[in-house]
Amino acid sequence: MFYVFLFLQYFKFNQFSYISCFMKIYYDENMPFADKFFGELGDLFPFSGRKLTAEQVADADVLLVRSITQVNEALLCKNTKLAFVGTATIGMDHIDQNYLASRNIPFYSAPGCNAISVAEYVLSALVVMAERYLLNLSSLTIGIIGAGNTGTQLSKKCEALGIKYLLYDPLLEQTDDKRKFVTLEQALNCDVISLHVPLTRQGEYATYHLLDELCLKGLRDDQILINACRGEVIDNQALLKIKQQGHGIKLILDVWENEPNVLLPLIEFADIATAHIAGYSLEGKASGTEMLYQALCKELNKPIVLNLGQFLPTASINYVEIKQDFDEIILNQLVKMVYDVRRDDAIFRQQISCQGFDMIRKTYPARREFSAISVSLQNVTKCDVPHRLGFNR
Repeated sequence: MFYVFLFLQYFKFNQFSYISCFMKIYYDENMPFADKFFGELGDLFPFSGRKLTAEQVADADVLLVRSITQVNEALLCKNTKLAFVGTATIGMDHIDQNYLASRNIPFYSAPGCNAISVAEYVLSALVVMAERYLLNLSSLTIGIIGAGNTGTQLSKKCEALGIKYLLYDPLLEQTDDKRKFVTLEQALNCDVISLHVPLTRQGEYATYHLLDELCLKGLRDDQILINACRGEVIDNQALLKIKQQGHGIKLILDVWENEPNVLLPLIEFADIATAHIAGYSLEGKASGTEMLYQALCKELNKPIVLNLGQFLPTASINYVEIKQDFDEIILNQLVKMVYDVRRDDAIFRQQISCQGFDMIRKTYPARREFSAISVSLQNVTKCDVPHRLGFNR
């Protein structure tokens, strides 16, 4: 009996020790290639991220989510065997990490998985705005608020194009990060303000309503405000109020407070409005899946035998040859050829009322990153901007 007791205890606390084919892996249905990455590790159960219930995951050994699923005690109260939680996203504000720690459940996120995707969303939006308002991109100054993975990728795009940028990130500034940082006031004074912070509600540098009504009123009419991180970083009601009062600031909004219940009147005041899809390139979403696969393999002490390159399809347009000097006109054409944000803006405006926020995201058409296209620069130009932007050689 003593040995039986020891075996049961071992089984309980080493839940991955049994044959992996019996392991139940629950994953968000919008995680690309999840079936290919995890199919050999256990039995797979896809779910709708917004509708997931405690009853559904009561027998899960592994839970893989995206940002729309709140992972907390309410969701996991019926589960006594969960041994791994992962989110295929950068943000972690939807995960109760303290609760998972209290139950000794390993947790993994996917930092940086869609950073390039978001940076390319911002660049596409800026290209559109430059054309719409006859702006010279190289003459603009961009205030990047949040200098983590995404803010860093955007700064690299700016460097490639010779665009001046300022970084605001008080938390990184307190580390050994050698980059130059500015104050929030300096960042908010730039021609373009691009938000790339996590959502935090406590602490000296909490980001909830970082841009409140007082802050928004202080912005200039000629500025461009981009939010591609979390909707709650901007007070949406205050933003609607100042726009209704005639403030001229130009808005690019990919995220919204209270998603999926978007503040519909605010949409008409945005130059570009989308359904939280800035990070939704195929590479960005799939990288999150790959990172969780790698983490789970390590937990299981299994070799990592799969990689994203085995599953990514070839882009429909995968080669471009440039035979003239590279300028903003060529940049405009090249960026839009890969990703024209106006497509997603049109889909959002047409479908938000009838299809709804989540359905737009669920049925999001395939979109590739710059790296899926090779660009050849002929001898007529010595410019290497496309490759520095992320296009392949």
